[in-house]
Amino acid sequence: MPCHFTLFLNLMHPTFKYWLNMRRISIIVLLVTVASVVTFQSLGKGKQGAPPDKYSTIMVLVGRMLAEGHYSPQQIDDQFSVKVFDRYLDELDPEKNFFLKSDVELLKKKHGNRIDDELTGAPVLFVKEVGVIFNKRMLEADAFYKKVLQMPFTFSTFEEVQLDGDKLDYPTTLAEREERWRQKLKYLTLERYAESLELKRKATDSLAIRSEADLEKEARDKVGKIMSRTFERLQLKFNEDDKFNLFVNTITTTMDPHSEFMPPVDKRYFDEEMSGQFYGIGATLQYDDGNIKITSVVTGSPAYKSGKIQNGDIIIKVGQGAEEPVDLTGFMTTDAVKLIRGKKDTEVRLTIRKLDGTIITVPLIRDKIVQDEGYARSAIVAENGKKIGYIYLPDFYADFDNPNGRRCFTDVAAELDKLKKEGIDGLIFDLRNNGGGSLYDVVQMAGLFIAEGPIVQVKDRERTANILKDRDRSVHYNGPLIVMVNEFSASASEIFAAAIQDYGRGIIIGSSSTYGKGTVQRNIGLDPQYGFSTTNAELGTVKLTLQKFYRVNGGSTQLNGVTPDIIIPDNLEYMKVREKDTKESLPWDQIPKSPYITWTPGYDIVSIKRISQNRIDQDTIFQLIRRTASYLSQQNSKLYNLQLQEYLKSQEKIRTAVKKLDSIQQGREYLKVRPLSGEENRWSTDAPKQERYERWIKNLQKDIYIDQGVKVLKDIFSQPSQIARRA
Repeated sequence: MPCHFTLFLNLMHPTFKYWLNMRRISIIVLLVTVASVVTFQSLGKGKQGAPPDKYSTIMVLVGRMLAEGHYSPQQIDDQFSVKVFDRYLDELDPEKNFFLKSDVELLKKKHGNRIDDELTGAPVLFVKEVGVIFNKRMLEADAFYKKVLQMPFTFSTFEEVQLDGDKLDYPTTLAEREERWRQKLKYLTLERYAESLELKRKATDSLAIRSEADLEKEARDKVGKIMSRTFERLQLKFNEDDKFNLFVNTITTTMDPHSEFMPPVDKRYFDEEMSGQFYGIGATLQYDDGNIKITSVVTGSPAYKSGKIQNGDIIIKVGQGAEEPVDLTGFMTTDAVKLIRGKKDTEVRLTIRKLDGTIITVPLIRDKIVQDEGYARSAIVAENGKKIGYIYLPDFYADFDNPNGRRCFTDVAAELDKLKKEGIDGLIFDLRNNGGGSLYDVVQMAGLFIAEGPIVQVKDRERTANILKDRDRSVHYNGPLIVMVNEFSASASEIFAAAIQDYGRGIIIGSSSTYGKGTVQRNIGLDPQYGFSTTNAELGTVKLTLQKFYRVNGGSTQLNGVTPDIIIPDNLEYMKVREKDTKESLPWDQIPKSPYITWTPGYDIVSIKRISQNRIDQDTIFQLIRRTASYLSQQNSKLYNLQLQEYLKSQEKIRTAVKKLDSIQQGREYLKVRPLSGEENRWSTDAPKQERYERWIKNLQKDIYIDQGVKVLKDIFSQPSQIARRA
């Protein structure tokens, strides 16, 4: 199937983009945070001349913070205002099918060059006026899509639709806007109709005799449900505060992509994700056809102890103690989670619809819930009499509020101890999709693999670089090391991979480059009384870019990322997902190198790289992945044909390419991966968690990229010495 994820995001974008941006750092680029205290010369000196309302207060504080604290601030002037104006409307209406061109022209004439004034104390008017117009146009579109979907579509004549808003201008008339919606709805219906026709062709049951007219109507009904949930969320969940929060976030990300504004509830959620623990009820939630459904309950949690909550229950409302409960209509999973989590020992009341249709209210007292599935974990790969250790690290997590809390570098050290007891001959350290996290932890973690020395250089906008060093001369693991990365390995992951590469301590394998995030952020609270604080604040928090980090060899990972020693093709190579594909990204540069002593591994790294790269380049599956990735990226960026036969032909080409890829993979021998001794049933008291763990082991067995890591280690094993040592 084609990659329609971008299309899906565009469909949901007006409602979801802000919330996806808040999570984007968690699944792609978790921000590196700084342990040291940063002091601004002119920030936080009280509330002199503080504006009267909440929105104005936030705007003024954010404006001061960006101008006086940002690593590389743009001038906050009329030109900056226009950038923010254009980006905010794009956030609200990415496909340009809500606003009319006259709306945009009127708004730009009145507000286009005065957003900078609002950042210095002028009344906040722009976001409110935009919100009024957006709500009006949204209600018009809500009525129109329902009318369009009442009539059948015909797919026999040639027609194309452009769904990339960057290639469109705003419609000039209501008729043009309605035509744009008609084409979009027709395309969404065509997708589902074509899928049903394919199933009908293969079916032997009642589906085989259903008429094409019935299938077309069913496809329209499915699109109607999607649109209904989208507009329901726009009307019930995307309120004025949400629009304002999105506006402030647009301002900060216009300065650079990683300076982000978080309302208090989003800041709390971010901290919880970083620490791996929170106070809640201990249930896993899933969005299912407009409902928030419970899919599993953690053994021993408040939900488990209540005896009243089970898999399949639907949460209808959430109340804070005796307060009026919030109806979850229009909510997504993350929204519901933020309501359910809270402070320890506080009460949350869930209104639940049981599987039998009965509705009950269940009061629960929040308690600590540990997300231990998000911590480092390891396994053993058996290969020709050798034992290869494998460590997976999802992110560089740390509990910043608790000095005795979980830290990723101590967890990785513990996993290394367990692997060494297993007698491993080599190690694969998997940082794929690891978006980063704690800067302190990455420095300590790199020190597990090298003797003392510099790990990363950190520079603010006024001072020379500060060198962060590993000061422990001991080496926790000194055997052959492979580090796996991909285009979503970012920030702290790039620091680690760069240090290992610069020292010659191990071999980096993965996609053509990592993400390319070489900036450092710190969370700064907006305090209505004192201006700024280091704690969570009632007005929200800004993750502000204060510094930039550099490799010990002097080059920044910003924009360029880390280029692996051995490059392996993957499916996302041609998608625009890296830092360099983001407009407001800071540039690459370099500073003087920091003196460091490289390691001399017990193998010829040059020959290993040559042998391994030749093997990958000649591998039929990776040749096909490269061709298929290129082809699919082209399919996802062109005009969409609304003629059924042409659409079916394009789908068949895509299916053929994917089937060929699957068939080659199925012919491969699986890796022999097993849990560590004694961990086969590590979550035996929690059946769903144990099932997920066993599925994780099985997925490792099929992972063709881990297989390449194993093959590189086999090349190393074939050479005389296998112990890395210091030169």
